[in-house]
Amino acid sequence: MANHSEVAYSTADGNDYVAHEQTYEGFIRLVKYGTAAVALVLILMAIFLT
Repeated sequence: MANHSEVAYSTADGNDYVAHEQTYEGFIRLVKYGTAAVALVLILMAIFLT
């Protein structure tokens, strides 16, 4: 097998850590509010459809 040297991500070209953090925070926010919205829909269905 080929011997690959270790990649240093902190010094690699093209890494935009600020954009990465913003994307991750946006994803977490989307999951959080999406889960709350689904739970709200289920609660409303339980109330009005029974």
